[in-house]
Amino acid sequence: MITQHSQPTDRRTYLVTGAAGFIGSHLSEALLERGDRVVGLDAFTDYYARADKEANLAGLREHPGFTLVEEDLNSADLPSLIAGSDGVFHLAGQPGVRGSFGDTFSTYLSDNLMATQRIFETAGRAGRRVVYASSSSVYGNAKSYPTTERSPVRPVSPYGVTKLCCEHLADSYADVLDLDAIGMRYFTVYGPRQRPDMATERICRALLSGDRFEVFGTGEQSRDVTYVLDAVSATMALMDRAPGRGVYNIGGGSETTLREIIETCERLSGRKLDANYGEPAAGDVRRTAADCSLIREQIGWQPATGLEQGLQAQLDHVAATPFVTLS
Repeated sequence: MITQHSQPTDRRTYLVTGAAGFIGSHLSEALLERGDRVVGLDAFTDYYARADKEANLAGLREHPGFTLVEEDLNSADLPSLIAGSDGVFHLAGQPGVRGSFGDTFSTYLSDNLMATQRIFETAGRAGRRVVYASSSSVYGNAKSYPTTERSPVRPVSPYGVTKLCCEHLADSYADVLDLDAIGMRYFTVYGPRQRPDMATERICRALLSGDRFEVFGTGEQSRDVTYVLDAVSATMALMDRAPGRGVYNIGGGSETTLREIIETCERLSGRKLDANYGEPAAGDVRRTAADCSLIREQIGWQPATGLEQGLQAQLDHVAATPFVTLS
């Protein structure tokens, strides 16, 4: 599940936080494939099963250019790790909109805001570029679509608030320590190894196992979905070629409703989903749609994977994993 990427002029070493995760593992593979070295940092939090993350790492652990450091960002020796790198891809954090309400918000503060502050402080003092994961959640329910990087930001979940705070932190450290930080507002990344709590992965697993799929709302909510390898190519291009600090939308150009994703997966799999429609979830927005003109004009990036192709790859991956029992 690796595609070819532009070759850097020399071999570099990158620190990738969240390397055992969905996007982080794909990014690490792509960096290694083009000849870079990767130091992967991951805390293996219990947000989802360690077995899934270990499966993500299966190929990486065998590569001589990959080193895994299992530590928490809030206590890891970041000065040493960042000093030994040519740049930092910061993808670690506590995900999930619905889980960010209530007492668990303290985890979002720790793993998103506090951890990112340590990354920015250390990287700023070391003079290293940081490419970090923000989220389309910062826009909330936008007033107009597609949203550009200049659209008003008004997150409707505590998760989105922490991501927006990280962007403000980047601005602060840019002013004080001349931090070179580039934020990526990812729009619903999907594909092989997607987190098990995300809708597309749940749909694929339910289809192939025959389990019921619980839908939050009517299924008419729409998302601009981005295939994971397209997100990875954008992430690498920003590290390599972005002219300076700022934030960029990363969207797949495939805005579609949840019902349309279900119907496409049903057609591709030849199976019927047992879906139960319930109440909308707190913090879920009605629609997302990305205007990616900025990254296209400045970096030359655009998505290359159509929705049907991406969903087929995800279905194939789920069918091949031990986490689903086919009926």
